[in-house]
Amino acid sequence: MNLKNFRFDVDGDGIAVLTWDMPDRSMNVITQDVIAELSEVIEKVASDAGIKGCVITSGKSNFSGGADLTMLEGFGSQLAAKINEEGYEKAMQFFFDATRSLSLLYRRLETSGKPFVAAIDGVALGGAFELALACHYRVLSDNPKTRVGLPEVKVGLFPGAGGTQRIARLMQTGDALQMLFKGDQLRAPAAKSMGLVHEVAPAAEIVAKAKAWISAGGKGVAPWDDPKFKPPSGRVFSAQGMMVWAAANAIYRRETQDNYPAIKAILHTVYEGLQLPMDLALKVESRWFAKILRSPEARAMIRTLFVSMGELNKGARRPANQPPMAPKKIAVVGAGFMGASIAYVSARAGIDVVLIDKDQESADKGKQLSHKLMTDMITKGRAKTAERDALLAHIEATPDYAKVADCQLVIEAVFEDRAVKAEVTKKIEQYLKPDAIFASNTSTLPITSLAENFSRQNDFIGIHFFSPVEKMMLVEVILGKKTGDKALAMALDFVRAINKTPIVVNDSRGFFANRCVLNYILEGHLMLMEGVPAAMIENLGRKAGMPVGPLSLNDEVALDLGWKILQAAKKDLGPQAVDPNQEKLLEEMVVKQNRLGRKNGKGFYDYPADKGPKKLWPGLAALQPKHLDPDTLDKEELKQRLLVTQALEAARTVEDHVIVDPREADVGSILGFGFAPFTGGVLSLIDGMGARAFVALCQKLESKYGPRFKPNPLLLDMAAKGDTFYGRFGAQKKAAA
Repeated sequence: MNLKNFRFDVDGDGIAVLTWDMPDRSMNVITQDVIAELSEVIEKVASDAGIKGCVITSGKSNFSGGADLTMLEGFGSQLAAKINEEGYEKAMQFFFDATRSLSLLYRRLETSGKPFVAAIDGVALGGAFELALACHYRVLSDNPKTRVGLPEVKVGLFPGAGGTQRIARLMQTGDALQMLFKGDQLRAPAAKSMGLVHEVAPAAEIVAKAKAWISAGGKGVAPWDDPKFKPPSGRVFSAQGMMVWAAANAIYRRETQDNYPAIKAILHTVYEGLQLPMDLALKVESRWFAKILRSPEARAMIRTLFVSMGELNKGARRPANQPPMAPKKIAVVGAGFMGASIAYVSARAGIDVVLIDKDQESADKGKQLSHKLMTDMITKGRAKTAERDALLAHIEATPDYAKVADCQLVIEAVFEDRAVKAEVTKKIEQYLKPDAIFASNTSTLPITSLAENFSRQNDFIGIHFFSPVEKMMLVEVILGKKTGDKALAMALDFVRAINKTPIVVNDSRGFFANRCVLNYILEGHLMLMEGVPAAMIENLGRKAGMPVGPLSLNDEVALDLGWKILQAAKKDLGPQAVDPNQEKLLEEMVVKQNRLGRKNGKGFYDYPADKGPKKLWPGLAALQPKHLDPDTLDKEELKQRLLVTQALEAARTVEDHVIVDPREADVGSILGFGFAPFTGGVLSLIDGMGARAFVALCQKLESKYGPRFKPNPLLLDMAAKGDTFYGRFGAQKKAAA
């Protein structure tokens, strides 16, 4: 065998060890070459009488991240070409065969007659975990970083190499569906307790444990290939089996609002597959997989959440002329909730942090947040006391600004006020070393104007974190007019060091994310003032694909912040810059009623002191000038308004040159404010609909609801020419990469 991606050795006892170790890659992935080599190995093991069985392990720190989704994208491109060349029927047969090849390979392994064992250290996700599930025995390391899972739903797919059928035969049906719906990664102890793996052992022993199982007579027969096998929840058409499906359908509807075809396909594949022998069940799964792979939702999500996000994470926008400069020591000035959270995620990444505030008590209070967050993880069994102590050792809390002197990067995270930020900037600069980078964590104030308070404006940049910092994956890196390549490289290297995804945007009021999401909140406010019931607004926000309704989101970010932003815009840009109906609503809520949102327990919702479920404030109805009959309202149009207002603002940010790369708009919208992931993001929504159709929809909404829906000149030009954002701005993408 001529293997490039694997090493194959047979010991004196006749047990083969297949070590997956792809050259020139930090992570093993499933490619066409890997599939071909694995097939060759399986046939070798099956046909060689001198080989008792085979252990599959990895030569890297992780087992594998799963399939290279660009391979699946390639099948789609080939399908389009073959339809033109060979006709629809032959092309579809090619597509089905191509997308089914991995499933057939794993089934061949499973039925080869020889025992295969997966010995896994580190992550084994997606198709890699499906490979393990096809093996007859599975051993995981007790390494805290070891994870297994099937996360395909997060990119609009589902496990299509046998995952739905094997999981549903290893676990109770309800539990299997929950796992497949969520796509969560499981630690080794949890995977064992759920019956997905057989053994957990120290990393140094997993191959030996795997060999021992084979030596002890381990059989190369899967449980479901035993004629006496019974599914854990019994037959589908039994009293026990049928108890699952009504609840499963309800959960599906509640969690997806019927926006995710892949999750609906999981229901089909499990329901249909459990009624069939394994080979037929796998064929059913393959048919659904081929169908979902061709869906617009899968194409959009794969492009944004796998391809584009991977490119941004690898530094697509990083200046190539700058050496690596991930900081080893930073300062965070301002130990409030945001600053303290930035210190926490930095310390978790092993970066030394000087956390500065006006006095020792305030600085210590900021550091205490890190203690609390780590303690919560310890309580849940996700961290150890020693890890908390190590993290806290990375944070020095102090009121002494001189401590920034040996820091490579300083992040200012003080109150969102120009005067306060200017004073702090000047105070910091007197101690900074000449090659240090200064960053402002601001959510609204233009970076160019803030940089005027710093003598080296080329070394001044914006780094906008989203709250809660420890959970939100997106960071906006904002370029002022004079920001240089060195500052950009430092910011991007820092963001990647703390395991966040960066997008680079040019300076403007609200930058990118806030411009879009504030439109979502505005639309919710205006619907309320039109007389649409509050509950209907919230429910339709979720049905449109947003994680929460606009009123709930406003409560989370604080109503008084929205009021301040409104007043600042009015002061800077004039009264025409704000909507009078929104101003009237926020004035009543914030100024007259002191309803500030979750932070004071009362906003559009009431938040019980006993931590019970929040409920919409009954007083909202009294604030509405009129009340519309919900049965007369066009629900689809209301959903369209909530999404279109965000996508239209994103198009304006492209025209304003705030966004220069459509990848960043799409990734930023999903990670930053949860824009309907099934669309692929704000610009993918427009591209998927077509600029001409999107402009027509905007014009229809403009005629009914006013100029906020007026399509901008860029969109009108794109509609006239039949352009897409990815087509027109592809050159920008390539140049940036």
